Amino acid sequence: MEDRQVQCAPMFVEAIDELLARTSDWLWGYVLLFGLLGTHLYLTLLLRFPQRYIFTALRYYFAGRDGEGNISHFGSLMVSLAANVGTGNIVGVATAVATGGPGAVFWCMVTGVLGMSTRYAESLLAIRYRVRNEQGHIVGGPMYAIERGMRCKWLAVIFAVFTALAAFGIGNVTQANAVAGVLSECPLHIEAWQTGLALAALVAVVLLFGLKGISHVCTTCVPGMAVIYMAGCAVLIGSNLELVWPAVKLICSSAFQQQAAAGGFIGSTIMLAMQTGVRRGLFSNEAGMGSSPIVSAPARTPNAVQQALVSSTGPFWDTVVICSLTGLTLTICLLASPDIASGEGSMLTYRAFASAGSMCSWLLTISLTTFVISTLLGWSYFGEQALAYLGGGKLILPYRVVWVLVVFLGCVVPKSTIVWNFADCANGLMALPNLVCMIALSGVLFSQTRHYLWQKRLDEVDTQVSGMEE
Repeated sequence: MEDRQVQCAPMFVEAIDELLARTSDWLWGYVLLFGLLGTHLYLTLLLRFPQRYIFTALRYYFAGRDGEGNISHFGSLMVSLAANVGTGNIVGVATAVATGGPGAVFWCMVTGVLGMSTRYAESLLAIRYRVRNEQGHIVGGPMYAIERGMRCKWLAVIFAVFTALAAFGIGNVTQANAVAGVLSECPLHIEAWQTGLALAALVAVVLLFGLKGISHVCTTCVPGMAVIYMAGCAVLIGSNLELVWPAVKLICSSAFQQQAAAGGFIGSTIMLAMQTGVRRGLFSNEAGMGSSPIVSAPARTPNAVQQALVSSTGPFWDTVVICSLTGLTLTICLLASPDIASGEGSMLTYRAFASAGSMCSWLLTISLTTFVISTLLGWSYFGEQALAYLGGGKLILPYRVVWVLVVFLGCVVPKSTIVWNFADCANGLMALPNLVCMIALSGVLFSQTRHYLWQKRLDEVDTQVSGMEE
């Protein structure tokens, strides 16, 4: 009897894995692939390429101190980046390269550039329709924009449910699982359960201080961890300068033509390269998914457009800079060392860095660990706010307890494909209501952008944003 139960357990796991994989493939087929890219392109044209205002956005990074809100422009951006910059930038890009070939890097970058418009739009709506909760704190996000702007409560509830579930996939289990795998292979050979205990304890301590504690940790850690990671990539690229141009050409050509298996690369089609690139691009920068606007809403800002501009730079740093740098580094390493198995996406980045020496492997280990910690903190806030929308503030403490427990479980779960398939499904289901919301409220996006951005009134106070209803 016991033997039969032991045999049934792996079969049950495989069945769940297959179901999640099929659901993910359906969602990320034509439905979300063209829905997401179509929305990115539509908003880019409608809002007249808001990407061109990136330098204006940079100027407002440390502005907005006199506006209404709980945290600063910069603090909001850092929490958003903390949640976005994680395993998606390292393991996610490696998985995209392993599955879709180097061409996936190109489509990942396209998603980041066009995603700046979508991040601008969703953040603008989150601030425009934000409210004060029963504790007097400013809260917002797509669920409030859907309810107050579209007058569609049931769709807002669906988004909140998907967000609370997605948080455990993209923001918890995948992060913990990835860092546990890397730490187990690093020279210290840290056991997965030890990583789980340490991560769970650290996250629990920070969560005691709420959003301000999360913001403080992320503002301190995010810039430093990004510099450390980029330094590791720079070392690898610098040691193979002669392969930089061949790698760039391979990334661009593979995005538009079939790729045969050769050297360290597996074969892929144009559709597969596009599909995996867009999927991992969204996983990385989350533009269009509706998560980051949740932390944009409480930012101190005189009007929605000013903070939306600051938020729009997130996909640029996350995807255009860091993900592209990861993809270029991986392609160079695979050209230099074809014996690195490109089919093992979850550990491809670590092995590529390790091939350049112990210093690079240590830089990656440190970077990934700090990325994961910050992502766990950022996504805990997204998830608890979604749950609070559904049932009130009384659910936040139980959610945090469950969150910390799942951090530990994420480190010790052995089936990583289930983790990633679940995350992809949750991401897709979460994105759909948010995309509908932005299209439905495109008139609001246009009028707000015309008044504050195109007519150069970025410092004007919007009384509707300042005087929020409870």
